Amino acid sequence: MDARLNFFASPTAGKAAKQFMAVGRSLKNSELPVLTQELVALRVSQINGCAVCIDMHTKEAAEAGETSVRLNLVAAWREATVFTEAERAALALAEEGTRVADAAGGVSDEVWAHAAKHYDDEQLTSLVILVSFMNSVNRLNIITRQPCAGDYKPGILG
Repeated sequence: MDARLNFFASPTAGKAAKQFMAVGRSLKNSELPVLTQELVALRVSQINGCAVCIDMHTKEAAEAGETSVRLNLVAAWREATVFTEAERAALALAEEGTRVADAAGGVSDEVWAHAAKHYDDEQLTSLVILVSFMNSVNRLNIITRQPCAGDYKPGILG
């Protein structure tokens, strides 16, 4: 599969990519735990079918110390016993925040309240921005058919 657009050759994409990367760095340095960030990024990417991001966030999570068992169970987190209540709350928020077209009400009060039990306002802010950010990046990759799934090396995006 060939990419429809070469983002590296586009001055517009180059400028926008710098801004996107700045958002990503801000999130990495936030108070939201890194492993939670990777689990959420992975789940959003699974829902959207973004192979590039699934590859990236699986490898980044493993590099950060995540186990293969937990990574393999992210897609079935509701039935898995290996996630904390806080991680479950983050994954539920990520799912409802990604599937807004499927759930006419968006993120339910119940899911929001559960997340708010486990994360303070600053962490919730990071979580909301992360879900939104991942949905945006997934769509950029999917629309333009970016073909590098499997090639990602942890730490490339720093």
